[in-house]
Amino acid sequence: MKRTTLILFNLFFIFSSVCLASSACTSAPLLITVPLGGNGWLSKNATARINNSGLTNWSASSDVITIYFRTETAGEARLSLKLNVPEGNTKISITAGDDTFTKVLNNQNTEIVSIGTIHIKKAGYVKIELKGLSKTGPVFANISDLVVEGPALEKGASYVKNNEGNYFYWGHRGPSVHLKYEMPAVAKSVEWFYNEITVPIGQDKQGTYYMANGFDGGYFGMQVNSLTERRVLFSIWSPFSTDDPKLIPDSMKVLLLKKGERTKTGEFGNEGSGGQSYMRYPWVAGNTYAFLIRAQPDAGKRTTVYTAYFRDLTKDDWQLVASFERPQSAVYLKGLHSFLENFSPATGDQERSGNYQNQWAVDSAGNWHEVTGATFTVDATAKINYRKDYAGGIKDKAFYLKNCGFFNGFTPANTKLKRSESRQHPAIDFNKLP
Repeated sequence: MKRTTLILFNLFFIFSSVCLASSACTSAPLLITVPLGGNGWLSKNATARINNSGLTNWSASSDVITIYFRTETAGEARLSLKLNVPEGNTKISITAGDDTFTKVLNNQNTEIVSIGTIHIKKAGYVKIELKGLSKTGPVFANISDLVVEGPALEKGASYVKNNEGNYFYWGHRGPSVHLKYEMPAVAKSVEWFYNEITVPIGQDKQGTYYMANGFDGGYFGMQVNSLTERRVLFSIWSPFSTDDPKLIPDSMKVLLLKKGERTKTGEFGNEGSGGQSYMRYPWVAGNTYAFLIRAQPDAGKRTTVYTAYFRDLTKDDWQLVASFERPQSAVYLKGLHSFLENFSPATGDQERSGNYQNQWAVDSAGNWHEVTGATFTVDATAKINYRKDYAGGIKDKAFYLKNCGFFNGFTPANTKLKRSESRQHPAIDFNKLP
């Protein structure tokens, strides 16, 4: 009896040693299912469509379907596709890096079809491209998921895992990134905040909001709204919490006091509600633009008047965007920050960046304070590890923010940043502002 027990113990020890030395006995399989609904992209002018269920209407051989996922280590990965071919025979190609596979398909029922094994050379994003080569039916295939399995997943993977919380939408928009400015200790009662933005040439992608002067209660920056339109946008939130501006009581509404000649005004909703103003302005990548915001609290009325000014630094004049009165506030500028955001889900596969420089705070006594410190932060899409194409840092004397495009080399959230001092504040005659 004792000899049998000893033999069993030795076998258990040998088996345990093998498990510890390899991934053969891992408790969780090294496999991920990447839904095309949140991780698939279409080439320009494609006739195919990607919805929450995946790829449909894939009928044109000119369409290119791209799928992205990120691994945290190099290694082999076996690829499969979950798909069906409604009618006839189909031939497609699947490319990942230097590897291209050709597959003939005719399964009318949805199946997981093995494609082949690739070798991922280093940690980072993996790009998978699908192309239709020939078909006898109306479409090449309907595809819901890419299935990836193998040692390349040992340290985890990043991709949009499911649509809970509408993350197929947010995942396509990509991660937003922020600079939380650190005010000098001597900067009390900040009445004015000055900031500049330069968008590098080629980084002005459609759907981008380069927000310069954000604060508790509002934000101010510039956008790429379409191929033909760009805006300078200034908004103030109502203290009444609702996504429908029609529900705001009169006592809680943000009131427009004045606006520039080119400024359009109205209300906004769907992300809180309040007063919105914008002017269509053909700003140009490579040029530098200045943003100036003022807060004038009135303790008696319990209100704050926020006024925004914009300037093209190649020109001499400041332009008034708008001035709003916000109820139930009576505060100076707090929570000063900038951010870079993509608001167009169709362009979340395109990298964009902005340089934020020459930040200054002016207190209520008229003293200038240079702002050289910031903390880099990210949004929920990044925090839950669905997208990792985000970065922030220092370039020359400017902070920079970068997101989207599935680049590698992300910046860890909450990284502290410190730019060099310029020691020369901008020359502004506040009494001559419009």
